[in-house]
Formats: sequence, structure tokens, C-alpha cells
Amino acid sequence: MAAADGLTRPGASAAASAVAPVREQLAARYAEFLATLRHLAPAADAAGAPPEGTLTALRGSGLLGAAVPAAHGGAGGDAVLTNRLVELVATADPSVAIILFQHYAVSARIAEWGTPEQRARWLPRLADGSWLAASAWSESGAGADKRHLATRAVRADGGWVLDGAKTFTTGAGIAQLYLVLAQSAPSAEAAPSAEPAGSERDGSGYGGDGQTFYLVEADNPGLTADTGMDLVGMRASATGFVELTSCRVPDSAVLGPAGDAVRVIAGVRESGATLGAVAVGIAEAAYRLALAHAVRRGLKGQQALRHRLVDLSAKVAAARALVDSSGRRDTADPGVTTLHSKLLASQCCEEVTAEAQRLLGGAGYLREHPLNQLARDARAVGLMGPTNDLCRELVSTPWTH
Repeated sequence: MAAADGLTRPGASAAASAVAPVREQLAARYAEFLATLRHLAPAADAAGAPPEGTLTALRGSGLLGAAVPAAHGGAGGDAVLTNRLVELVATADPSVAIILFQHYAVSARIAEWGTPEQRARWLPRLADGSWLAASAWSESGAGADKRHLATRAVRADGGWVLDGAKTFTTGAGIAQLYLVLAQSAPSAEAAPSAEPAGSERDGSGYGGDGQTFYLVEADNPGLTADTGMDLVGMRASATGFVELTSCRVPDSAVLGPAGDAVRVIAGVRESGATLGAVAVGIAEAAYRLALAHAVRRGLKGQQALRHRLVDLSAKVAAARALVDSSGRRDTADPGVTTLHSKLLASQCCEEVTAEAQRLLGGAGYLREHPLNQLARDARAVGLMGPTNDLCRELVSTPWTH
């Protein structure tokens, strides 16, 4: 996608965001790609892995550069655009949507925090589809807020050595670049943060003191990715494990301030990008299936059924409006709006898919019906970071101060 498409840069004003293509334009532009995803999604879900055809289509779709600045070969799109694209892809295959969301997240962090050398090295490849990016933050025992990491980074020979294991890494095994979060210093040695919100110092946030982000390429001999997690939903998202064993990286792999990753994490919330977009896409797809089924059966004289469908469409519209507001960053507290959007949209998504299943009755109880995959995928969104309970905690903790 070219910058001439009218896409805006990260940091653009709310007014400028209005020039991002509307959903109908995006749906028409990527219709062939979306059709490919829909065709391959059932087999991918059954296999529990993204097929090569899906990955080839994603790499060639032109979508991967949306969050990369135009100067590095991307579209320079803001969160309004990336949220809309993620939502659109989720209507066809939610698993691919979360792969895309994570790719955008890493691309945006490099654009925001990367050195000129890091941007020049990685952003062009992330923009043209030759590379995919993944976030490796979660690990067993770390907690939803990532405060108790076991993965360690130790200074050695002018660089760092990383050791630890990451879980629930979306894109494991298919990404060429991983954004790894590791404990690089005890809390007492952490660099003082100019922006303490989100750190352990005030007990209100996500991430802990003394943590650092590292950009690790997949061919590093100290990194092993395993997609062996057998998930209930989002089965084709290549979500798995990343093991780091004496993984050596140079100083140039550090993204953002060493020992102060909480500043980077706090900026994620303010960016307006939200997993609520995935939830809206799933809810929209479920609503469409319910409506199409009802229309085939006939809606004349079925006032109660029509009204239930209207309620579903209203829920989807409300969630979408909050996701759009998150992307525009036009509220008094954009970070809270982003958390609200993820929370509300994921709840709406589960409600809409469940009601759609009830509306279809026995017709939707067949194992191969796409509505059942959507329902399984819907549950997953609330569990993704920040989990819904952590969203509630992040919003409400400041009230106690």
C-alpha cells in the first residue's frame, strides 16, 4: 500500500485520522485476500496450524506495512487504520488477525523506539512482507501483568545473553523477528523512569522495573520456537513456545531504554491499537451468519427474531464505535479508552457469538459450522494480554491513590 492511498502516520491528529479508508473501501481492496483466508480457515483450524497458502497470501497482501512509516517502505498508517484492517481480517480468519495484530505491534514499537539503524535494518522487511514479527512477553509464572519474569538477560562481551522460556507467543515458528521481554536488572538497579506510570513504583501498571526489550532474529542459534500448543481457539495462530538458551545478542538489539521497558509498555496503551478490533471482526462475522440464516428461513412475520438480530447489530456497532474512538485517541484519557475498548468488545464478541448459536439452533450445532470456530476464537480474545481482568485492574487501580 502506498502513502498516496490517504493513510496517516502514527501520531496523527484525530482530524487527520478521518482520511483513513472506510471499511467498505478496505473490504473491496482486499476482497481476494479475504476470500483466500475464508477458504483456508476451516482446514487451518482443524490442523491447528496456518497453512503455507495462508502465510503466502498474508505476505503478499500488502497489509503488513500498514504500521511502518512511509520512509521505510510502509503505509504510515495510524491506529484507526490498523484497527480497521485487523477487524477486517478477523471477519475472515481470527487466527490470522492476531498474527497481523502482533506484527503491527512490533513494527510500531520499532518505529517509535528504534534507533535509526534498527529502523533501517528491520522496518523495510516488515513492511514488504518478507519478514513477520512476533511478541514474546508471556511466560509461566510471570503473572498477567508480566511483573515476575524468569527470563534473564545478563551482560556479556559487549552484548547480552538471554535465558528463559516464553509461552503463548503468537507467530512462534513463522516469525523472523521476536520482540523479547526479559529481566535485565534487579528492581533496585533499574534506571529511574521519567514516566513512572505502569511500573512497580506506583503499583498501577503492566511490567516491572529492571526489564528490557530485545529484538531477536529467528535464526539466532540460541532461540528455539515451538508451535506445539494445542489451543481450543485461535488454532491457526501459530501460538506456542519460544525458548532462549544462551541466546547472545548485541547491544544493538536493545529496543528502547535498557532496564526501563515499562516506558515502552505504557506507550502501547496510549497508541490506540486494540485487540478489541479482533473481537469486533469476530462479532461481525457471527452476526452475518445469524442474519443470513434468518433471511434464508424467512423473516416475514418473525418480529421477535428480527428484533433479536437488531440487538446483535447494535452490540457490534457499539463495540466498533469504541474501537474507533480508541484508534483516534480523541478522549480525555486515550489509554483508558484503549483498555475499555478491549474489555467491552471482547465481552460483546462472546455475547454475540453465543446468541447467534442460539438463533441457529440445531443448524449451528454441526461441528463443521463456521460459527463454532468463531465462538471458540471469541473466548480467546479476553485471555490475551492485557487479559480482561488486568484491563479492569489497570483502569481501577489509580482510583485507590
